[in-house]
Amino acid sequence: MRQLSVLVLILLLAVAPSCKYFKNTRLFGKKERTLASLLAQQDSIRIADSLNKIDEKLEAIENSRLDSVRKEEEARQAAVEKSKYNIIVGSFLTPEYAKSFTESYRQQGYDAKIIKKEGSNFELVSAESHESVRKAISRLRQFQDTVEINAWLYIRY
Repeated sequence: MRQLSVLVLILLLAVAPSCKYFKNTRLFGKKERTLASLLAQQDSIRIADSLNKIDEKLEAIENSRLDSVRKEEEARQAAVEKSKYNIIVGSFLTPEYAKSFTESYRQQGYDAKIIKKEGSNFELVSAESHESVRKAISRLRQFQDTVEINAWLYIRY
């Protein structure tokens, strides 16, 4: 029996892991908890930086979109100012009515624009603009025959 117990003891010492193993497998020590906390903090900072970069990119895209919309509106207004002869299909005191009327003509394929009449609160809806008086009068007649009988010509000076 004694030999058996010695044999079991030797076997346990040979097979069992060292004391160092038992030290390292205990539940986290102070160093390990600090390290885990620092790693978690580092991960959260990394995630926050990624989110900030995404926000900056989205803001840049939105600013670019707004800038292009503003440039398009300025170009449209410059085209209205450059075109001296405009075929007017409606005039409104209420800006919302003018915008909806303009949109309906744009959906029909016309290059409709809103012209703010100088010295008045009226907004004129122009379906087409021309630089030549002959072209404008010719298109006005066609327009009155086919699209809007009450269309008229507005000449900007």
